[in-house]
Amino acid sequence: MMLALGLFVFMRQTLPFQNMQRDAEYRWPSNARVGKRDAFQFLGVGEEKITLGGELYPELTGGHLSLTALRLMAEDGKAWPLLSGSGMIYGMFVINSISDTGTEFFFDGSPRKISFTLTLTRVDESLAAVYGDLSKQAETLVGNAKDAATKLTSTLGF
Repeated sequence: MMLALGLFVFMRQTLPFQNMQRDAEYRWPSNARVGKRDAFQFLGVGEEKITLGGELYPELTGGHLSLTALRLMAEDGKAWPLLSGSGMIYGMFVINSISDTGTEFFFDGSPRKISFTLTLTRVDESLAAVYGDLSKQAETLVGNAKDAATKLTSTLGF
């Protein structure tokens, strides 16, 4: 798995992307001052976008079916969690645009090569807002595991 957007998994059989560009903006407006440099103030995090691009060879990789699945997800108008294959959580993203270009066609008009670009925009406030306090969740899991172990040992008579 290279990446997962909701339940859609990017891998060789679906949409193996060859490039991933991540852009994050931070808002620093300026105020002009007489005789001095402009004053800057940090207003917060701006937009975060991820652009995936690559080429598909339907004989070897995914093709129009994979692109259609993403188009259906985009038409739902929902935000989806984006996770990397290494386990990194990027946040909640919406699909802004999908473009594809077919070239080198088979006799029936289907393309041998499909170049695609997918643009995603992050819509959550922060990872803490999406997933809550991970340390509290971990404490709860550890507490539940201890309770289960205690019940098991008392049932077995240890």
